[in-house]
Amino acid sequence: MTKNRLEAFSDGVLAVIITIMVLEMKSPHGTTPADLKPLVPVFLSYVLSFVYIGIYWNNHHHLLHAIERVNGATLWANLHLLFWLSLVPFTTAWMGENHFEPWPAAVYGIVLLGAAAAYQILTLVLVRLHGPQAVITRSLGADWKGKLSVLLYLMAVPLAFVRPWMAGALYALVAVIWFVPDRRLEHVHTTAE
Repeated sequence: MTKNRLEAFSDGVLAVIITIMVLEMKSPHGTTPADLKPLVPVFLSYVLSFVYIGIYWNNHHHLLHAIERVNGATLWANLHLLFWLSLVPFTTAWMGENHFEPWPAAVYGIVLLGAAAAYQILTLVLVRLHGPQAVITRSLGADWKGKLSVLLYLMAVPLAFVRPWMAGALYALVAVIWFVPDRRLEHVHTTAE
């Protein structure tokens, strides 16, 4: 399989994930702005998850443009990432419909933690495949954003049982940290064009 085919497959899965999330949002039965009020948590969880999927899509795109080839381990590592991301619509709906209650907020964080770990595994597999002198290896460096994200998720999951809104704030903080694309890989992509 070529890296282009892997990217196309991943893009398709991410597009389906976003579609499923938006289909989970049900319109209110009333016709006034007051009828929208109960949907605010659903909408906020959707926006947060949409941003997360967008972040993964963007960084995945840059990651694949920084490599030359893929192998079997890459395919499995990529599927591992897509598995965790495919759970985002379920946890998004559960958390939003239950107004960020402790269990849904914690499970949402577990899924985000799983996706972050899977992304790091994917980068490690690609670095191993391409070697120490490869562009991807030199570009990734220490990956402080990845390590900080995992730490914040590890803090947020148990915090969801004490103060769910604080867990939600930590999830939003991680999204803000990643909102700007990974400049290390973005630089590689723009100089290669």
